[in-house]
Amino acid sequence: MRDLLTKLIGEKKEWRLMEARAAALPEDYRVVYAEIKKYVFNLAGGDGRSVVALLEDLLGLFETGAADGRRALEVTGDDVAGFCDELLRNARTYTQDWREQLNRTVHERLSGRS
Repeated sequence: MRDLLTKLIGEKKEWRLMEARAAALPEDYRVVYAEIKKYVFNLAGGDGRSVVALLEDLLGLFETGAADGRRALEVTGDDVAGFCDELLRNARTYTQDWREQLNRTVHERLSGRS
């Protein structure tokens, strides 16, 4: 139980540090980060850990871009949704879960038919 509490507290602390990093970004990066965060959390499946790792990597990318004097859309491109889809390519998403469920249900329902 103690390990679980330590883990939860550690994850919460890590999340707060990430949010502080995001708040320190220039305004255009903060706007894009907030919208990307909403988008990926709406699609993320599983326990969300892969999305947190994805957002942490995104923060690093945004911090580097800001330090280089680039605007947020220079980093993401104009198609921010497409950029997000690329970010999510290796993350577990609800879309994957729904696709698998659909296929499983159809095969189960048809397996008893001739």
